[in-house]
Amino acid sequence: MHAADRSTSSEETPDAAIMPRHVAIIMDGNGRWAAERGLPRALGHRSGVEAVRRTVKAAIDLSIPFLTLYSFSSENWSRPKDEIDDLMGLMKRFIRCDLAELHQNNVRVMVIGERENIDQEMKALIDEACELTRENTRLTLVIAFNYGARSEITRAARRIAEDVAAGRLDPADITAERMTQALDTGGIPDPELLIRTSGERRLSNFLLWQCAYTEFVFLDAYWPDFSRELLLEAVSQFKARERRFGGLPCRSTA
Repeated sequence: MHAADRSTSSEETPDAAIMPRHVAIIMDGNGRWAAERGLPRALGHRSGVEAVRRTVKAAIDLSIPFLTLYSFSSENWSRPKDEIDDLMGLMKRFIRCDLAELHQNNVRVMVIGERENIDQEMKALIDEACELTRENTRLTLVIAFNYGARSEITRAARRIAEDVAAGRLDPADITAERMTQALDTGGIPDPELLIRTSGERRLSNFLLWQCAYTEFVFLDAYWPDFSRELLLEAVSQFKARERRFGGLPCRSTA
C-alpha cells in the first residue's frame, strides 16, 4: 500500500517528552509526483512547498524543537537551468511570503550550506530571515540550501586546520566535539530521526557526520503528499526502536 494511503493509528498529539528532539527530512519525489499526474515538474516543486508549510506547522504542534529540511543540494546545480530557476524562485517566494508568519510563530530560521553560486538577492533574503528570527525559541527550522555534507565536513576541517596553522589550536585538542562545533550545524543537536520520502533509501550526501546514530525511516509517499499523519507514522516507527548507540540491547533483570 502506498504510504500516503495509510492512516496513522493515533490521531492524538504524542507526549512532547517522548518526541524526537530533532527531525531531519530529505524531501524527495516532487518530480515523480508531478509525472504520475501528467503535470510539469515545476508544479511538483510548488506542491512540495505546501508540504513544507504543513510540516513546519506539524512540528510546532507536536513540540519538536528542531526540524531540518534538505531543500537544495550542491549537486542539484546539474539540473536543467529552467528547473533551477524555478527552484530559486520558490525559495525566494517562500522567504518573502512566509517569513513574517514564521517570526510570529516564534520560529528561528537557520540556513546551512555554501553561499557560492547564490545570487545577491537570495543571500540578502537568507540573511534577513536568519537575523530577524535569531532570538526565536519555539522551533528551529534549519534549511539545507546549496548543501552537501562532504563539502560541509571539508570546510569544517579547513577551519580547524587554519586555527592550528595560526597557533590558535593545539592539534592534540582536535576532538570529535570540536569537529561537530565547526560544522554548519554547530550548536544544533544531531538528528534523532531522519525521514526520506519517495521510497529511496540513501542519504544523498545529507548530514553524514550528524547522522552517526540517527534512526532512519523511509516512506513510499512522495514529498508533496507528506502530512502530519505521515510525520506521526515516522515518529511511531522511531519510538518503537531500541536506540543502543553502540552498546548492547537492554535486557530485563527480572
